[in-house]
Amino acid sequence: MSTTPATTTLNKLEFLRLMMLSREGDRREGILLRQSKGWFQVGGLGHEALAAFASVLTEEDWIFPYYRSRALMLARGFTNYELALAYFAKRSSSSGGRMMPGHYSSGKRHVFSVPTPTAANLTPGAGVAWSMKLTGTDSLVLASVGDAASRQGEFYETIAFAVQEKLPMILVVEDNKYGISTPTQKFLPFNLGVINPEIVEYVDARNADNVLAAGRKAAEKARKGEGPSILWCDLDRLGSHTSSDDHRVYRDLQDIEEMQKRDPILLLRKELIDAGQLTEAQFDQMQEEVVKQVDDDYQRAEKEEEPRASEVLIQNFGEDPPAEKPPIQPGKQNMVGAINQTFKKALENDPKVLMFGEDIEDPKGGVFGLTKGLSDSFPKQVFNSPLAENTILGVAVGAALYGMRPLFEIQFIDFISPGWNQVVTNMSTLRWRTMGDLKCPLVVYAPCGAYLPGGSLWHSMSGEAYLAHTTGIRVAMPSTPEDAAGLFWTAIHGDDPTFILVPKHIFRKQMDVANVEPVPFGKARIRREGSDVTLVTWGNGTELAEEAAKKLEGEVSVEIVDLRSIVPCDYETVTESLSKTGRLVVLCEDNRTGSFAQTVVAEMTGKPERWNLYLSPPQVVAREDTPIGYHPTYEYAALPDLNDLISAIRLTME
Repeated sequence: MSTTPATTTLNKLEFLRLMMLSREGDRREGILLRQSKGWFQVGGLGHEALAAFASVLTEEDWIFPYYRSRALMLARGFTNYELALAYFAKRSSSSGGRMMPGHYSSGKRHVFSVPTPTAANLTPGAGVAWSMKLTGTDSLVLASVGDAASRQGEFYETIAFAVQEKLPMILVVEDNKYGISTPTQKFLPFNLGVINPEIVEYVDARNADNVLAAGRKAAEKARKGEGPSILWCDLDRLGSHTSSDDHRVYRDLQDIEEMQKRDPILLLRKELIDAGQLTEAQFDQMQEEVVKQVDDDYQRAEKEEEPRASEVLIQNFGEDPPAEKPPIQPGKQNMVGAINQTFKKALENDPKVLMFGEDIEDPKGGVFGLTKGLSDSFPKQVFNSPLAENTILGVAVGAALYGMRPLFEIQFIDFISPGWNQVVTNMSTLRWRTMGDLKCPLVVYAPCGAYLPGGSLWHSMSGEAYLAHTTGIRVAMPSTPEDAAGLFWTAIHGDDPTFILVPKHIFRKQMDVANVEPVPFGKARIRREGSDVTLVTWGNGTELAEEAAKKLEGEVSVEIVDLRSIVPCDYETVTESLSKTGRLVVLCEDNRTGSFAQTVVAEMTGKPERWNLYLSPPQVVAREDTPIGYHPTYEYAALPDLNDLISAIRLTME
């Protein structure tokens, strides 16, 4: 691919035609919607001059666009026909019909899939820009948002990280004065004086020359390693917010009439006519040609194949990752040591493995020592993050998209909530919503769990149910050093976003590791053979399960199934065990309602062939539906204990 921009000037006649093509596409979609041909439309009317940014970008640069970036996408190489396919949500569109119109994406053109939650494209953009810097390219990222989105936390986190690391990034704020119906003037951080004016340039973005000049300056700055720019682009939203809105309800009609006079297409048309480069007749001819092209494209696209219901699950996950023997040796050890050894080998083997998290650099090496010694040995791969979970998770998405292998830490799973938007918006859906064209294989790990007095509310969650409920991510929770090493080793070489939760109560427990074998996802392990009751658990629950099984020796023969992998879950092994015992108890330390323990019971009772195996009703043993308090009395009152578990086992025997 080319590494230099195709041009640094605009052919204004061609550029006018491109803006007209974008406008006519918007107009045609509005007509089709009124004919009940389609379900939704979002327009880029008034934003067309921003397409000039494409002229300062190379093919190696990435764009993280906004849903009004129609003209910019045409300038990047999208065809009008492709946008027509997206409008009709056809099977051959870029999302396979899974995304709304205006939610562009293209791997070959380096265009990120537009997420609807505003500003959610920014921290992934920073992740790509950071990866560009780390790999020594002179590429850059252009990321765009609407003015209302400049109040999202992700906007501020992205600016902070981009400035901190001097990232090659251009942040474009498309200021059309409204967030749907709400005037944004009093909300904008630029007007409030909370953004450093030295990195902000005001652009009258109704004029393509202004856009090109500002873009060229920002691109040169980025490619020289001088850091990011914020281009505050003043323009007008010439239509309603979307097809579901009518701006005449909340905008003064005179204001609407006045802004139509500032239409960038009319301004460029006048400029060219005044300069003698265009005549009225030539403009009319150009308009006729554009209308015919759009008409042909949309008629052809309308006839294309619809999505297939049978393909709804396609690209939710990638292929199962290959399970290979992890790089640890048999012997006495704990999970912390086994994980550290695995991380070290991953960093040695692949310079694209990138670690990022709070306090993970030496001499601290993580608050639990999971990364001890790694930043000293691999200073170009292991980095402290700011205390900003959204930055951590968003950057992970972008770094993975760019081809790095993120292995990122959340200090406690309890702290994930500030970054939850990136988990549910981008990380879990990127592959599915682009039909596999874009993906973000990565590993996020976090210490989890309770049974350690003094943790209180935000250090004692287990967290697996939230993650298991989120489509498109793999989830695991090991309970032994060899399983921890094996699951990490498999995940690091996998093709999906993966969360590995490491239970704090037992991760320093010295255990005998007799055999080191590959650990695939979706394969449970029988920890103890038994014939009377199947006890399914994972993480910290395995310790309690062993205690109960020993306590009941001679009374009840308990078979312990350690799931290890939550998503995917090995229901086949659980079924095989149940076919021997006829009784099921599921133990977890998460709170009962909506827990993964309840999911296991639902799955194990929902099929007749499984239901017919039961000799008694299955039981769930879980934390009470209450937070965990600081005082040990509260913690142990909430958590399942040995007596709870034994009582449940005995109940199944009645």
